[in-house]
Amino acid sequence: MKKMAIIASKGTLDMAYPPFILASTAAALGYEVQVFFTFYGLQLLRKDLSSVMISPLANPAMPMPVPMPVMVQMLPGMESMATLMMKQKLKKHGVASLQEVRDMCLEAEVKFVACQMTVDLFEFDKSEFLENIEYGGAATFLGFAGDTDICLFV
Repeated sequence: MKKMAIIASKGTLDMAYPPFILASTAAALGYEVQVFFTFYGLQLLRKDLSSVMISPLANPAMPMPVPMPVMVQMLPGMESMATLMMKQKLKKHGVASLQEVRDMCLEAEVKFVACQMTVDLFEFDKSEFLENIEYGGAATFLGFAGDTDICLFV
């Protein structure tokens, strides 16, 4: 059986889709898949994903309906507006919600591993995270990743 390992280190809406889409697709193709969530990527393991946002700031490739100077992107409320616009665009084009793509991974038995060091570092309460995940460190991840056909950092 082919194996794929993914490191998810970012917790914004735009960076949440790639690991979940790649993981669920690989699992559907018969791969054994493991995703290691570290640093800000741990946000994607929270029970409630409603706080996952997107920022137009320092994201020059983000397509906006009108060109916006950086100063405008810094204004209060721009992150919420950008997140709302992105969610509307995803829905309009029939793209599954973040919750749905994460659920697809879980249904396909993609293994989610939360970085224990990061949990400790940021003093996260494990009760905020999904129940069916594992906790481990770099050695846990490398034990799997070292034997994979595909290893990605997204």
